[in-house]
Amino acid sequence: MESRAKAAGHAVHQQLIVFPLGLLATAVVFDVIGLLADDIRFASASYLMIAAGVLMGVVAAVFGLIDYLAIPRGTRARRVGILHGGGNVVVLVLFTLSWLVRAGTVGNVPDAAALILALAAVVLTVGTAWLGGELVDRLGVGVDDDAGLNASTKLTTGISIRRAQGAKP
Repeated sequence: MESRAKAAGHAVHQQLIVFPLGLLATAVVFDVIGLLADDIRFASASYLMIAAGVLMGVVAAVFGLIDYLAIPRGTRARRVGILHGGGNVVVLVLFTLSWLVRAGTVGNVPDAAALILALAAVVLTVGTAWLGGELVDRLGVGVDDDAGLNASTKLTTGISIRRAQGAKP
């Protein structure tokens, strides 16, 4: 199933998810480093990364919803998609709550509740990311209908990936 929202020939959702995943995971790593090093700067950076990660997660979710709505009803992809998307909404809610709990603290140092919320969100993210991989890699959601190992690029005309790989035209 080809993605309904594309940029430069590829699904926008798949291009955007790297930002919230990277920001939110790194925020938790910075929390741990900050606690171990007793350095408030890591907590402040984590606070800002969570805000940016949640915002980018919402943007990525809009494009994920566009692709989800194009999946035919009654398919396994539709069932996996609702688990993937619903799970990621929970992830964003958990990180938002963690961010809000930190908002009133000096230097945005996470207390136990904020850290537990963020850690729970990261654990859930592992599962939702696997479901996203299942959608794309196994079920072909967001992949061009003419995809294949020797598919040519859609960015330019006249350049063939097949020729670069030694295949006959």
